Amino acid sequence: MVYCRNTNGQYGKATIEGYYQKLSKAFVELTKQAFCTGDEDRSLKVDCANGIGALKLREMEHYFSQELSVQLFNDGTKGKLNHLCGADFVKSHQKPPQGMEMKSNERCCSFDGDADRIVYYYHDADGHFHLIDGDKIATLISSFLKELLLEIGESLNIGVVQTAYANGSSTRYLKEVMKVPVYCTKTGVKHLHHKAQEFDIGVYFEANGHGTVLFSKAAEKKIRELAKELEDKKRKAAEMLENVIDLFNQAAGDAISDMLVIEAILALKGLTVQQWDALYTDLPNRQLKVKVADRQLISTTDAERQAVTPPGLQEAINDLVKKYKLSRAFVRPSGTEDIVRVYAEADSQESADSLAYEVSVAVFQLAGGVGESPKPGL
Repeated sequence: MVYCRNTNGQYGKATIEGYYQKLSKAFVELTKQAFCTGDEDRSLKVDCANGIGALKLREMEHYFSQELSVQLFNDGTKGKLNHLCGADFVKSHQKPPQGMEMKSNERCCSFDGDADRIVYYYHDADGHFHLIDGDKIATLISSFLKELLLEIGESLNIGVVQTAYANGSSTRYLKEVMKVPVYCTKTGVKHLHHKAQEFDIGVYFEANGHGTVLFSKAAEKKIRELAKELEDKKRKAAEMLENVIDLFNQAAGDAISDMLVIEAILALKGLTVQQWDALYTDLPNRQLKVKVADRQLISTTDAERQAVTPPGLQEAINDLVKKYKLSRAFVRPSGTEDIVRVYAEADSQESADSLAYEVSVAVFQLAGGVGESPKPGL
């Protein structure tokens, strides 16, 4: 609403109703262009984390219910905010939220309590849980946008912004397969948002599912002009881009907006949740925490991927990483408490777990660990 007010209504009407109408209209226009066979069931289970997303989605769903049917769980009628549900719970525990029955290959997603993050997931036919996090969301969106730009023959520059927590497989896929430039910033949405503003089209998502896409004023103007000028297929691609611009919340990470974007892209590309998941395979990873006496002993550089102090810590991490295939690890101090966060990934879960444990021990020994020293398997 602030953005609408500050642009004198160019961004939209500064009312809740205005928000519902803008997003829904763009979604309906986009999905009209999907070549559905007619029997395609567009339904989605949504875990609302007992938060605000449930109230707003309930008010909004009738605007787009013919194109997408949403079934809400953890809608705040009982249960506590974010308790055993929500995007953070699903991502960190790698399992579905409480209170949601999942059939195999059903598309499901979770918001967090204030509805600025979203993750998707499903159970395969063997009952295995598959998480689709912010990295795969960014990959789906940026590949779709790139295809539309190629279709209209417009050389607008597109960039994807990630943090050090992005899975190595996603970075490789974007750079090598999609040929999309990828940039890394420090953790925290403000850092990603600022970097994304440097491109005609800046896609940013943290692995936790918080993100959006920003279009520069010039890119937006160009796309809207092309939607009027071009012919046939090119015009259709430009009109799709125009609707995509209206479907993104460019003011903030917004789970409802991101959900509608994802659902529109899956419908337009005729992708199932499994096909989306199969774009690339995540490298196994592990995150751990180490308690320290003073987190300020640790300082980092290179978008938090290298430790500068204490002396010897980065060298120790480098030596440990060499022992494992496809591996990397980094450490960063928490912004709020005296703990150090450790991230490790490698070619197998066993290796990722071992590497995370060994790096935790190095942190404990070199950066003033307190309490019990890290134990393997924790």
